[in-house]
Amino acid sequence: MTRQAGGGRTFVGVALTFAAVYLAAGALMPLMVVYRERWSLSAATMTLAFAAFAPAFLAAVLTLGSLSDRIGRRPVLIGALLIQIGSIVMFLVAPNVGWVIGARVMQGFATGAATPAFTAALVELAPLGRKPLGTMIGSVSLTGGLAAGSLLAGLVVQLTGHANAVTFLALAVITAAGIGAVVSWREPLTRAPGAERAHGPRLAVPPCARTEFAGAVPVLAGVWMVSGLSGGIAPSLVRSVFGVNSGLLNGLSGFVAPAASTVVGVAVGRALPRRMMVVGILASVVGTAGVVAGVVTGQLTTMIAGQTIAGAGFGASFTAALRLVMPLAKEHERAGLAAAIYLVSYTAFGVPMVLAGQAVSAYGTGPTIIWFGVVACALALLGLRRGRE
Repeated sequence: MTRQAGGGRTFVGVALTFAAVYLAAGALMPLMVVYRERWSLSAATMTLAFAAFAPAFLAAVLTLGSLSDRIGRRPVLIGALLIQIGSIVMFLVAPNVGWVIGARVMQGFATGAATPAFTAALVELAPLGRKPLGTMIGSVSLTGGLAAGSLLAGLVVQLTGHANAVTFLALAVITAAGIGAVVSWREPLTRAPGAERAHGPRLAVPPCARTEFAGAVPVLAGVWMVSGLSGGIAPSLVRSVFGVNSGLLNGLSGFVAPAASTVVGVAVGRALPRRMMVVGILASVVGTAGVVAGVVTGQLTTMIAGQTIAGAGFGASFTAALRLVMPLAKEHERAGLAAAIYLVSYTAFGVPMVLAGQAVSAYGTGPTIIWFGVVACALALLGLRRGRE
């Protein structure tokens, strides 16, 4: 494979399109409360609908994660964005929660197919000699998209009685613009032999990156499980636990963690990654304790403060992990390595959330959140030990 030059506009366009993919993912957080009221959903069904994204994401990563290393980034991304359009249409016309779950599965698959290709493309399109910039922008595009999606959808819920239609019509337009941007940029990679073998289940961690990847695994698992609590479960508690009926506050609760992550990810872009990994893990533990304390004591401000701290910790740790691992791969190995990173990450994010949704129905919200927080902190502290090593 050979790399073609990409200008600054191309780099920015790819980053914005990547952020738009996660804008759609983040928009569902405040809308889930609307669905709950419309269809009288249980906590377990709510969690299942939200977390259905993760297994579909993992399926795409396993089957398509390294495909763009073989056939180029653009074909994979165009296909993923078209699937994203299909999921948006399903959300738009959904008559019941089954359609929402189906749309969330499609959305997760599209995002899982697109994320490794976007991550690799940003590294390749970064200015010469500044490859870590590509990994940093990849991280903040993800978290920035989630933050903006949650906040903007929350505003729409607050201001209109047609939040679902307004949100997904806007997302359809944005995604269509993203497809146009992908079609227009110069393909970073040329086709290489073996594309027909690229679609099998494959985790591609090159030998030169295996030591750093192994060290990053507990860090990734810990901070992504924490993000499942602070960015996935906590926003749904604003109304169900604290009794606050506000679309804007629901959106804000989904906004603060990824927003803090985005700000910190940019701020520490040039800091020593190992140091930032350790600092980020500690912040994730403190933030998790804050979320749990807020739920147990009934203090919404404490929970939101904990979400913010946990989000900042995620931004530092995840950006550091990407900076340590991604530049070690050769050009034709980057999407496969990114797929392995996100496989670990979304397993830690999605599986505990589904289990927590089932546990809430059986044991109640308080005990479930406490045990979720304990396990997340234990994983994060294991990551701290590996990070120091």
